[in-house]
Amino acid sequence: MTTHAAGPRRLQILREASRLFAERGFHGVGVDEIGAAVGISGPALYRHFAGKDAMLTELLVGISSRLRDGGEQRVREAEEAGRSAAEALDALVRGHIDFALDDRALITLHDRELDRLPEAERKRVRRLQRQYVELWVGVARRAYGGLSEPAARAAVHAVFGLLNSTPRLSRPSALPSREETAALLRRMAHGALRAAAGE
Repeated sequence: MTTHAAGPRRLQILREASRLFAERGFHGVGVDEIGAAVGISGPALYRHFAGKDAMLTELLVGISSRLRDGGEQRVREAEEAGRSAAEALDALVRGHIDFALDDRALITLHDRELDRLPEAERKRVRRLQRQYVELWVGVARRAYGGLSEPAARAAVHAVFGLLNSTPRLSRPSALPSREETAALLRRMAHGALRAAAGE
């Protein structure tokens, strides 16, 4: 997810570590439990990671990098295809909704455990997040010509707060289908952006 080669076993370990950290807290999970979740011994994890701290760092830096890079790619593809700024903004919304629905554990992990990262890595996460926000702000201002920079920034942060609330939704079995949930989130995100633009 970051600079390391991400083979199937490594990704499996990260996925299970993310789930367990989100459920029980970083300090509530041992290396042996993560190993058991992927069918290997705890000590065998050290062939893939230096320890739990390295897993947490890779998870949090990795998702921030993925969001930024994925957002840039969506905007670039929209521009190359001659699509409007509104369509590029919709691509950003859809991409973030996919993340919010598919990676809920990472949202919880970020909220609870970011401060556990070493200072340099925490700053790296914040820098990636700022770049992601700036990407959205720029596209939102192009999509809504009358939207000021402060209003765009406030609206983007509000949309992130809305979309990143997915871990607090009721249990999945009580929700509509994923498609219905995604469509609802998309309407709400665009509604917030239009409201910020006074439309």
